[in-house]
Amino acid sequence: MTVPPGPPTLREIAAGVYAFEQLPGGWCLNNAGLIVDDGRSVLIDTAATEARARQLRAEVERIAPDGPDLVVNTHFHGDHVFGNAVFPSRATVIAHEGTRADIAEAGFGLRGIWPDVDWGDTGLRLPDLTFRDRLVLRTGRLTVELLQVGPAHTPDDVVAWVPERGVLFTGDVAWSGVTPYVLMGSIEGSLRALDRLLALEPQIVVPGHGPVGGPEVLHATAAYLRWLRDLAEAGRKAGRSALETARAADLGPYATLVDAERLVGNLHRAYAELDGLAPGERLDVAASFREMAAYHGGLPQCHA
Repeated sequence: MTVPPGPPTLREIAAGVYAFEQLPGGWCLNNAGLIVDDGRSVLIDTAATEARARQLRAEVERIAPDGPDLVVNTHFHGDHVFGNAVFPSRATVIAHEGTRADIAEAGFGLRGIWPDVDWGDTGLRLPDLTFRDRLVLRTGRLTVELLQVGPAHTPDDVVAWVPERGVLFTGDVAWSGVTPYVLMGSIEGSLRALDRLLALEPQIVVPGHGPVGGPEVLHATAAYLRWLRDLAEAGRKAGRSALETARAADLGPYATLVDAERLVGNLHRAYAELDGLAPGERLDVAASFREMAAYHGGLPQCHA
């Protein structure tokens, strides 16, 4: 993709359902969503910086003047949760129980990777309500089903499904025009999750990063992950490290995806799975990120 970073937009993608797209969707430029009906509203994810979260809040209040009643965090990464504190205290923040623990443990560690970003001044607001497998929210006449589908991108990913509108918010389980990232999750788990999401037969898919699309977003993410798995098997057979395999790889149709350096981290996860490591088991993220920077030729740019 060649879409330059621009002002985030909040647009209606189905009756009462909105997407907040931060394009092109690279590092820390995540999407959020809003579901509104009969005076009730649910916000799906927040944003990385105080400024972006305040912009999201202003957009939300343009449609739901009292702000969201509920805020859902799809997973623990800072671009999806740092903005929690910007929203009114009356809003209940919801996440998987494992995600709450991971938010507390990770804290603001993401900010240390890009210290020059203007992150703003927000506290770390943890979820108020947690669940395990499934939680059904009622927003007026609309249903918002929260489904735990991890380990995929992270150990405890959650998606939000609005069946009456055929809209699926995937969090970072799916990506559009952006390189997927599974270092902290699982390739096989992601493929299982994507099969489960395709079975819902969504008409509109809001990925965690990149433009809104349809079920082709799920298919494209799965195709990348299958290619990644094959690449890892060939690299391991050739005796190459993850970084060596990435540097030697012909990216083919994936050469234009945003943030290609994620391939290195993804290969570390793929190698770990070939070695029998359980899905979601922790790897050395800092070491993997250093190799991603080496592949990129320097620290990858964060547009937050």
